[in-house]
Amino acid sequence: MTEPTSDPIEQIEQAGQALVRVKEQIGRRIVGQDEVVELALTAILSGGHALVVGVPGLAKTRLVDTLGTVLGLDTNRIQFTPDLMPADILGSEVLEEGPDGSRAFRFIDGPVFTQLLMADEINRASPRTQSALLQAMQEGEVTVAGQHRTLARPFHVLATQNPIEQEGTYPLPEAQLDRFLLQIDIDYPSRDEERDIVLSTTGVEEDEAEPVLDAQGLIALQRLVRQVPVGESVVEAILNLVRSARPDTPEGSEAARSRLAWGPGPRAAQALTLASRARALLSGRLAPSLADVSALARPALTHRMALTFAARAEGATIAGVIDDLLKGSALEEAA
Repeated sequence: MTEPTSDPIEQIEQAGQALVRVKEQIGRRIVGQDEVVELALTAILSGGHALVVGVPGLAKTRLVDTLGTVLGLDTNRIQFTPDLMPADILGSEVLEEGPDGSRAFRFIDGPVFTQLLMADEINRASPRTQSALLQAMQEGEVTVAGQHRTLARPFHVLATQNPIEQEGTYPLPEAQLDRFLLQIDIDYPSRDEERDIVLSTTGVEEDEAEPVLDAQGLIALQRLVRQVPVGESVVEAILNLVRSARPDTPEGSEAARSRLAWGPGPRAAQALTLASRARALLSGRLAPSLADVSALARPALTHRMALTFAARAEGATIAGVIDDLLKGSALEEAA
């Protein structure tokens, strides 16, 4: 990035130029999936974590690796399995003997001590192991042998789930799902995109991405995101949307009361506000709009709501409920 300036407008313009280069570099290795890339960057710029849902082979691992390179972050990957233990994630103490015969414990860092962590198929791990990641995601530190150990900054988790194969899995508890700022659903590429993927990845050479930012540059952008002003109309739209999704409150909509077992908490409104700011910055705009809130409604709310048994039996979906919540509102007109 260029030399920092004290003028907020110039800072946003400079950030927009840097983020254009970031997206260009990611595009050298990720064909298509523009919305997925934008949502992943939105989550990271907001300082949060993302749950990436898609069938195998849709470049989830490649995306995390490319993000680490372009953003200048250290990356690690954990393949979650039913026999994975918390110590396999956090690290453990080992007893070492010195040359003089003295013995002492030494802590060996686990893979969570990184800046960008890919938690692959996170729902395959036991609840005990999943909970080991919960403190790290929420507090930026872990506790091992009674000692608090601070994680690197920035620290982001991109966790993946396979939506098809559910045998031998442990559904994530609602408390942990709520820790993810956004849920990013990856669909199959279009025919033209798949053609480009085949040609670009099966030749002798592949395009490589180059670093654009570093950890300190990313932290500066994350601070800038929180300085992006949010208009009163956008705040009201976020509150109206979130509160209308709560089935057991006076402001709950008919769609929520008839189909939802529970709705999103205040963290959903926080996620929508932060993500809207980040999306505006990604587009080089000075403030978020109602269109940003509408575009982020599904990623921010899908994993924070649950259907009733009767609604599932009738074939209802969370996406359908969110669409109904948007209907007739100012957000529908802005979509």
